[in-house]
Amino acid sequence: MTSPLRQRGPYSCQVLSLLHTVICVFKAPSRRDWTMRVKVISVLEDNYMYLVIDEKTKDAIAVDASVSKRLLEIIKKEGVTLKAILTTHHHLDHCRGNEELARHYPDLQVFGADKRIGALTNKVTHNEELKFGDINVRCLFTPCHTATHMCYFIWEDNCPDAPAVFSGDTLFIGGCGRFFEGTADQMYKNLMQILATLPKETKVFCGHECTVTNLKFALKVEPDNEAVKEKLTWAKARDDEDLPTVPSTLEDEFDYNPFMRITEESVQKFTGQTDPVEVMAALRTMKDNFKKPKETLPAPVRLALEWGLFRP
Repeated sequence: MTSPLRQRGPYSCQVLSLLHTVICVFKAPSRRDWTMRVKVISVLEDNYMYLVIDEKTKDAIAVDASVSKRLLEIIKKEGVTLKAILTTHHHLDHCRGNEELARHYPDLQVFGADKRIGALTNKVTHNEELKFGDINVRCLFTPCHTATHMCYFIWEDNCPDAPAVFSGDTLFIGGCGRFFEGTADQMYKNLMQILATLPKETKVFCGHECTVTNLKFALKVEPDNEAVKEKLTWAKARDDEDLPTVPSTLEDEFDYNPFMRITEESVQKFTGQTDPVEVMAALRTMKDNFKKPKETLPAPVRLALEWGLFRP
């Protein structure tokens, strides 16, 4: 694994105008029947975009291609050909690079579930399966953060390594996305009835680096949870070294992510609720107000920053 420094700073227009990137490679031990490799690319303030590379064909699939210039640099360095983009949702910090990439690759396919996604060529539906060589993709409809959010479950034929899910802003390490265009009932279904049914060893590659903050909240919810304490210590160490915390696994998320522990007595006691959907709603409200930063910008500007509506 290679891991140059991950640059970060205050969430402001000035910072968003600078692109700070890092690349990390996650690869299982070399095997002749295994060719898929995932590059983790940190951009903007705390976003992740990904490049899934088929080592056998040198074809590649991008996930949430937010910064086209950086992605093109990596594609050139890797000597691969970009065949497709999988976009989780329409917020510009996840898809702003689509149009530029489509100009570079006229036959590029751009997959997503929302017509608001730039350069969209293929509108996908829940459980639709795509195939790129030996790489398989299952589209998972997870509306809530946005009304048409998609996660992508990816695995390789005859692969000894664990599959992966690219969860965008639905599932984070230790947390979940805000309910901008949806409800607690939708997020409950997303996490507990869709993602939770994937193999427990599935690697989770999420859309943002917010693990330390999420786990600090998780520790407030369950102060006696040893898994939370251990993961938070680890995440802080990664943060101090400017290293990413992705991927986690679904199995691990059930140990320390309060949004996937809504049936646990300790989490229900913290929220004062017992119905799983009501627990989910209470947790999200509490998380939204957890160590809320002092508001110095108008609400529309803060939302624009959070949604990545300012171009670098």
